Amino acid sequence: MEAVLPRLVGGADPGRVHTEGRIARGVIEEAREQVAALLGARPREVVFTSGGTEAINAATWGAAERGNHVVCAEVEHSAVRDASERLDVTWVGVDAVGRVDPDRVMAAVEPGRTALVHLQWGNHEVGTLQPVAEVVAACRAAGVLVHLDAAQAAGHVAIEFDALGADLLSVSAHKLGGPLGVGALLVRRGLRLRPLLVGGEQERARRAGMENVPAIAGFGAAALALQGPALDAEAHTARAQTQRLLDAALAADGVVGYGDPRERLPHLVCVGIEGVEAEAVLLGLDQAGIAAHSGSACSSESLEPSPVLAAMGVEAERSLRLSVGWSTTDDDVAAFAEAFPRVVARLRALRT
Repeated sequence: MEAVLPRLVGGADPGRVHTEGRIARGVIEEAREQVAALLGARPREVVFTSGGTEAINAATWGAAERGNHVVCAEVEHSAVRDASERLDVTWVGVDAVGRVDPDRVMAAVEPGRTALVHLQWGNHEVGTLQPVAEVVAACRAAGVLVHLDAAQAAGHVAIEFDALGADLLSVSAHKLGGPLGVGALLVRRGLRLRPLLVGGEQERARRAGMENVPAIAGFGAAALALQGPALDAEAHTARAQTQRLLDAALAADGVVGYGDPRERLPHLVCVGIEGVEAEAVLLGLDQAGIAAHSGSACSSESLEPSPVLAAMGVEAERSLRLSVGWSTTDDDVAAFAEAFPRVVARLRALRT
């Protein structure tokens, strides 16, 4: 907020050469350096966007110039899935915890036709971490572009974009404590992609349109706050909090955990609740002051069940996703531990 608020009123065009314009340009470039440092990238590899969704679409659109075939895991976020479905897509299945097999991913690649392989860093519903290093190495060896969706991972686990050797990586600021409506696409040095948005020379002609200076400043501030030991400290706290959430949920009868219990994002867990639909649990928790989410159709804007949970072979209508953030306190966790069994017991009593 301290980074955003002073720039909300009277902002200048960062493309102008007058003093106000140069000041605005300085804000953007400072934020670019901060985001790059958090993600282990060069500042020139960072292209600011309106969020992770635009970054994903830009990566897919740009890569499609090289071919009309993409490879996509069945558990990818809807932004990746929908962008891929505009091309010829091969879907790759997952195991019971939601993880893809690198060999199956590469078996889906068609030499000379595959333009892009998508892989999320960590799953947005069950938290399972994917084998990104293995897939990136295999794609580089095969000469195929690889895009990593790191929206859920950035700011929660260490990311070294350049050292990993990925071609493209998308992030969203609000997932790590930054403002809404801003994100970034990292484009490997030397890689040229046709831009999704045209009509100006902003972002070194890689993304046209006036830069959102206040939001970009906030993105940079959040990235700066998470660098160095701060990232490890926040991840440690988040993992301890989500483990307590998971333990409290699993202590109730008929509750099971989804996703990998160990190789997972630190800030997110998912459970299934026998005999009670997620919508009712969400409403009960909301009455207790707890905001949670579900992968089921009843709690999202989609009319379809969660493709993530369907790919894993579990019941989407019974799932509950629990996540923590920078503002989550131990009292919040204790409130869930007190409310959850009470809500579930009341709902089961109504059913019988």
